[in-house]
Amino acid sequence: MKKILIISLLIFSSLAVFSSDLIIESKTQTYAESEKKIKLDGGVKVKLDNLTVESPRADVTVRRNNKLDTATFYDKPYAYEINANKKREVKANILQVSLINKVVRAEGESQSIVTEGKTPIIIINADAQEYDTQSNIMVATGSVTMKYKDIDTYSDKAVIVTDSKGDLKKLDLIGNARVKQAQNESEGHHFVYNPITEEMSVTGNTKTVAINDDGKKLTIHSDYQQYNQKQNSYIGSGHVKIWYDDFYAQGPKVSVFPDKTTGKPNEVYMVGRSKIIQVDRDIIADKIRMTMRPKDFQAVGNVRTIIHNVDTSDADEEL
Repeated sequence: MKKILIISLLIFSSLAVFSSDLIIESKTQTYAESEKKIKLDGGVKVKLDNLTVESPRADVTVRRNNKLDTATFYDKPYAYEINANKKREVKANILQVSLINKVVRAEGESQSIVTEGKTPIIIINADAQEYDTQSNIMVATGSVTMKYKDIDTYSDKAVIVTDSKGDLKKLDLIGNARVKQAQNESEGHHFVYNPITEEMSVTGNTKTVAINDDGKKLTIHSDYQQYNQKQNSYIGSGHVKIWYDDFYAQGPKVSVFPDKTTGKPNEVYMVGRSKIIQVDRDIIADKIRMTMRPKDFQAVGNVRTIIHNVDTSDADEEL
């Protein structure tokens, strides 16, 4: 039979720090004054507000002022929080729950899942994850992977901000970050994604690869990039370099727009003194427009063309 925690008056006095009831259940519970720990064993279940944690065993540290401090759950515990029709779940080798500030920390093979009804919306895997149940901010570190709808990400660190209902408000990916959506892939040092505007900005040695239906790749390198998911358009600035088939272009700024029929990237606009290279030709201009289908380009403003390796052997012989 499970026991609800009743261990001396000092435990009851500690509950005054909470705005709601704290319920701790287990098969056995012991308290050691020397260790300042309550040890729980067998079918451990802790409830605090909307948060529930279950595990085979746990312990709870007691502060000097006789208030409960941190509950640590062992042997692959499981935590969940339910708000309306959304459920947030956390699994790991070890879970720590601060009973003072209501922060949950998962360590070792940690996984968080947010579901709406029975459909997973967000799945996060990392070495460690820390979730503040009051601010709804999660920080994941170490080989972080995340799946959000049709977006897959990888990074060294991720900061995920949700509202009280579990809906994503902001996503930060930091360090060796990569994002994949359909046939498009991007990488950089720092990604910031706004799901409301469906815009994503990337800084730090950014690279985007978009694959057309025919398998040809459009590759964009720059210092900064911004992607509009609704319009499927890109903006890039700072040391822009572009590769497509036998086209290579470079310049200070670029905008990429999709074909209205296929929705695939098709029109590339280089702004500022830019250069396009095709085979043995260099074309330098103030503005350059490239299209993938049909494959063509147009240069405007102070245009300069350089033809390399011109064969003049016939002219020399005639002289």
